[in-house]
Amino acid sequence: MKEPARILVVDDEVHLAEGIRENLEAEGYRAETAPDGRAGLERIRAAHFDLVVLDVMMPNMDGLELCAQLRREGKQTPVLFLTVKGDAEDRVRGFEAGGDDYLAKPFHLKELLLRVAAILRRSSWYQSSDAALEFGGNRVDFQTYEARAWDGGLHALTHKEAMILKVLGDRANSIVTREEILDRVWGYEVFPSTRTIDNFIVRLRKRFERNPEAPAHFHTVRGVGYRFTPEPQPGDTPAS
Repeated sequence: MKEPARILVVDDEVHLAEGIRENLEAEGYRAETAPDGRAGLERIRAAHFDLVVLDVMMPNMDGLELCAQLRREGKQTPVLFLTVKGDAEDRVRGFEAGGDDYLAKPFHLKELLLRVAAILRRSSWYQSSDAALEFGGNRVDFQTYEARAWDGGLHALTHKEAMILKVLGDRANSIVTREEILDRVWGYEVFPSTRTIDNFIVRLRKRFERNPEAPAHFHTVRGVGYRFTPEPQPGDTPAS
């Protein structure tokens, strides 16, 4: 029988953190709390968690700093930010720090539980399929987030870069819309915009295409999305 997901709630509002913990446990998850960012970092370093629910405004290390530190240490545990600030600029900062989702306070408990379930589903999908992707002399390891490019260069991928590669790899040689990528990788519609996907594709081309200006693997289907071609056939015309 599959073990229940283990979730850490890091928030200096003790009553709120305990309330979230109790409701997560009522949903069948294993949950515990930490009172500030530094304590949360110590818990994450000491034990495995499937998700961290992380307040942004905290003493002793705020949530953004904690998330960024986790990513620097190579920990890709999904992070759901909680904050009293909910404008676009704050969401951008959260995603740049390596967060997976963002929920503004005050929030409805049902929405929190839905966000938690969606993040865990995406994480389960990511872990369940092939461990590596090989194409055109490139190799991507989805477990370590490390990639070796055709020219021998080594690259450390972000979680979002790896998830986008997995979406495209799972649908190789088929058109994948930008909206499908957003739904699979981010799981909601408000943020980011479809333009964000374009920027990620540009970065992937620079790393893995022999000629990024005439890509052989990451093709733009104008007005729709992208088509990933692992091994182009001789005579294929490169697409933009």
